Amino acid sequence: MAYLTNKRKIINDPVYGFISIPGDFVFDIIEHSWFQRLRNIKQLGLTSFVYPGANHSRFQHGLGALHLMEMAVSTLRSKGVEITQEEEEATYLAILLHDIGHGPFSHALENSIIEGIAHEDLSLLLMRRLNDEYHGKLDLAIEIFLGRYHRKFLHELVSGQIDMDRLDYLRRDCFFTGVIEGSVGSERIIRMLNVADESLVIEEKGIYSLEKFLIARRLMYWQVYMHKTVLSSESLLVKVLQRARELAIRGADLFTTPALRFFLYNQFEKKDLLNDGDFTPGIIASTFVRLDDTDIFTAAKYWADDSDSVLSDLAARLMRRDLFAIELQNEPFKKEKLRQLKKVAGDLLHVSPEHSDYYVFSGTISNLAFTPDAPEVKILLKNGKTEDISTVSDMFEQRFISERITKYFLCYPKECR
Repeated sequence: MAYLTNKRKIINDPVYGFISIPGDFVFDIIEHSWFQRLRNIKQLGLTSFVYPGANHSRFQHGLGALHLMEMAVSTLRSKGVEITQEEEEATYLAILLHDIGHGPFSHALENSIIEGIAHEDLSLLLMRRLNDEYHGKLDLAIEIFLGRYHRKFLHELVSGQIDMDRLDYLRRDCFFTGVIEGSVGSERIIRMLNVADESLVIEEKGIYSLEKFLIARRLMYWQVYMHKTVLSSESLLVKVLQRARELAIRGADLFTTPALRFFLYNQFEKKDLLNDGDFTPGIIASTFVRLDDTDIFTAAKYWADDSDSVLSDLAARLMRRDLFAIELQNEPFKKEKLRQLKKVAGDLLHVSPEHSDYYVFSGTISNLAFTPDAPEVKILLKNGKTEDISTVSDMFEQRFISERITKYFLCYPKECR
């Protein structure tokens, strides 16, 4: 007798309440071990060092974005937009898997585990491997994910200026951090969606909700995603991995989990994700999906007692949340100030000049209301015409929407103040 599984599950989500799984194959993907791995990837990296409630995962975010996509598809159909069942399922799969390529602590270690390879590249790699496993059932989902499908609005629902990814993470991150300024009316915005010339548009009566969304996104960047203490903690984590990689390249035998060892002791290039590199994509994919936050923190606990003084000190600081002091300003920091701080670090902490960059360093952070390479949001006017939001909105100028705000940061041990 065959064992029958009920795949029409209902999930109790803390943000939206009860949400349902829209289809058997979608359930199969959610149950797949590669997607289940996202339970152990924090959505906001080390943001919990500042906002203790921010321990939610990429798994939760994926389910939330899927729920909003269901709502968006239903809304568009109610307005006469024809979406086939095949397109519907493919769009669900594309949004569900859009973050499957995130590594440990999400964006915090974007270029530290595999340098020069973005999580979108790894998501695509894993989607293609899943497609092989399921004999081509993700063909259309991959086309939509890449923006190659002729119905562009489906891609814009997955990756655009007002996609379901952003609508979920803003509301979810606001909920778990308690930063109310990030609250957005995601349901209201979705109800205002429409399609014109195969592109996603917002109906004119939804412009105020859209304006609030843009303001909330900008505020969340400065109050949460780029909070200076979050930046300090994640910079320290990056320095720990940077030192570990340097030692690994020299041949030091560090304690690591097998998955972390594979990425620490090997150098990858983007071509390695294809078939013309030094590594087969199958090896990279099968090892990457065994890597999550626990690999990093487990290793860091051991590294706090490592014989290398730099690695042990940095890892111990991370474990006890002894973070670097951080300064932010609108102009680059003067080289003389960095030189003086490095000298102080050398005198007080006995840091050699060759290791000073691990303790005193500067960088930049940027904030954009809109993604520069994505089309501007179009407003569907009551007369049936469409206009750019910067033309219609009284609140936003083109400069506000497109201008990149850059700040400079400087990190150094608190003992050097």
